[in-house]
Amino acid sequence: MSTSPSFARRIGADNLFPLLGGLLVLFLLYPFLAFFLRIEGVEPAAFTAPDLVSAVRYSLTTAPVATAVATALGVPLAYVLARREFRGKLLVDAFVVLPLVMPPVVGGAMLLAGFGTVTPVGQLAAAAGVSLTDSYWGIVLAQTFVAAPFVVITARAGFEGIDRNVERAARSLGKGPVETFLRISLPLARGSILAGVVLTFTRAMGEFGATMMTAYHPRTMPVQLWVEFVGRGIDATFPLAAILVAVGLAVVLGVRYFGQQLAFPA
Repeated sequence: MSTSPSFARRIGADNLFPLLGGLLVLFLLYPFLAFFLRIEGVEPAAFTAPDLVSAVRYSLTTAPVATAVATALGVPLAYVLARREFRGKLLVDAFVVLPLVMPPVVGGAMLLAGFGTVTPVGQLAAAAGVSLTDSYWGIVLAQTFVAAPFVVITARAGFEGIDRNVERAARSLGKGPVETFLRISLPLARGSILAGVVLTFTRAMGEFGATMMTAYHPRTMPVQLWVEFVGRGIDATFPLAAILVAVGLAVVLGVRYFGQQLAFPA
């Protein structure tokens, strides 16, 4: 007795993966289309409202700083985790990943516990004239906390993919550990590092929960978008949502393009 052909055989094995992937693409694309198609009659003046301009300014000036801090500290950490074994490494791994699996509002509460105005660190910063909450630096703290794991994880994967014999060869030729890192390891892992930087920046731009806890004022774009939604409904979120989507798309496409240029120079 013959059995009916399987689903994969009926559609063709070569078409199965594109079909499954296409379904995911449609699922990811549909909310964007639904959102932008429902918006009607948005006045150009909505894009120049003072609250919106302020939110855009704070997001665009804090996210790069958070990304720079995360990259400057995260890439060396990634290299250490990829190349060295030490006591407590498993615990370090766990704490690097923990902000990704923890609700951002919990991270915000912990940041307040560590850097709030009544804490020793917060009081020390205040004595120096720097406020670590409800300020520009409160935003940077929150963004760095939730976004830094991306650059550490991706950079580590890049370093682990490098043949150690290449680094050993450089050391045998008299190159020191720092020079080997800068001239050999870093260039070979640049694709992964670049991907991590992009993920870190976009995550910092979109950070909401921890930022709302540590710096509700001044407001970033995600926080201001939430305020608009609660006060006036989904249609009022269009200008900020459009800007966030445009910035995210520009960053991703730009990095993809320049990443290909780096990988395949003319």
